[in-house]
Formats: sequence, structure tokens, C-alpha cells
Amino acid sequence: MDPHATVLEARDVTKRYGAVTALAGVSLRVARGSCTALVGESGSGKTTLLRTFNRMVEPDGGSVHVSGRDAASLDAVSLRRSVGYAEQEGGLLPHWTVLRNVALVPSLLRRGDASDAARRALDLVGLPAVEFGERWPRDLSGGQRQRAALARALAGGADVLLLDEPFGALDAITRAEVQRMFAALRRQLSITTLLVTHDLRVAFELADQVVVLRAGRAEQAAAPEALRSRPGTPYVADLLVKAGVA
Repeated sequence: MDPHATVLEARDVTKRYGAVTALAGVSLRVARGSCTALVGESGSGKTTLLRTFNRMVEPDGGSVHVSGRDAASLDAVSLRRSVGYAEQEGGLLPHWTVLRNVALVPSLLRRGDASDAARRALDLVGLPAVEFGERWPRDLSGGQRQRAALARALAGGADVLLLDEPFGALDAITRAEVQRMFAALRRQLSITTLLVTHDLRVAFELADQVVVLRAGRAEQAAAPEALRSRPGTPYVADLLVKAGVA
């Protein structure tokens, strides 16, 4: 298996919502085991692009590929069960225990070890099932809920993660702790990750590649240090200054 193979790829993807163009011919590649961060202002198309990879959004043009296969040719439900996904508020079901929430995907896949898979995933994110498994989401702190959401994304055995502002709702101290946990976890498991964030500092800390989106177009895609030292457009240069990372 080629360790540098492209796992996620968008080819000239377009998406419109009525008169609004959310994506205008965006292309990107995410290599196996790497993390790409999508950054940009509100309305730049970050979340829309992310969700094309699990078919929560269907492009109007272009194509999206997951592990070399055109996503449009894949069953949408099966695709979503094979790709880990976590959003800003975690999305845990409030009337299910933490363990049952985390076991959701392996249970849907009819795996006999669903509970064990959930326990292993909780251990990975630092929430031992013996302590946290029978709690309700409302009994967790914001950071713990986000860890549980990451565990749920991992429990099905996915080697691809789609993360939509997973740290955005956390306070600064908790955010730093969860980010460190995620960085260590990604290295340990060699997970291919597409991360949406509005925070360039987060992107620079966690990503191997940063893609700056503006009004549905990709302004620049580069490694963090290359982006910092050689901004490709005046817009990117201004964004770096505003974020305090220039």
C-alpha cells in the first residue's frame, strides 16, 4: 500500500444554493495519514466542501473521490458508516449513554464486538468506559463531550476522519487539551483527516496542509510554514496578519 497515496480528492467541485455559489471549482488532495485543514471566513465553503466527502452534500459539478472511488458511485449510507465524522457540538444523542453513543456505528455495521469497539475508542480518547460509559451526555463537560464525539467517529474502525469545527465550542484551556489529544491520536493511528476550522492557529498546529478558501474558491494550498513564508495572494497575506500568525 502506497503510504503517500491520495485518500481524499476533490476535482473541480462546484455547489450552488439558489443564486449563491458555495463552491466554485475547488480541487484538493489529502494524502494517506495526513491532516488537511480548510480555513477561511464564514461562508467561504469550508463545511460544504467537507460534507461532499460523506455525501451529506451532493456537488452540482466536478467529482469527489474517497480511497480512489468516486463518492457518487458509492451507497451514501455505507459511505457515512465508513468515514468518521464529528461536528462542533459533538452531536451526541442525549437519551443514550456515552457507551451506546460511541457504539452507534459498529452496531449499525452489525459487528458482534460493538460494545468492545466503543470501549476501546473511549480508552483512546482518554474517557475510560468504566468511568464514563454509563454517563449521559449532559453529565459530561464540553471537552469530554467532544472527546466522546471523536471516540464515536473512531469506533467503527474508520481510517478517515471529517471534523467540522471540533474545537470551536470549547474554552481555551479545554481546547488546547483536546487538540493535544487529537494530535497524539492521529499520529498513533495514522488517520487521514480533513479538518474545518476558522482558527489559523489551530490549522498551523495540527495540519500538514492548509487550504485557504474564499467565497467558494481555493486561494492557496500549502504546508503551514510555506503558507506563512510565501502567501500566494494578498488575501492570504492579510488573513495571516489578522490571525496573528504572519
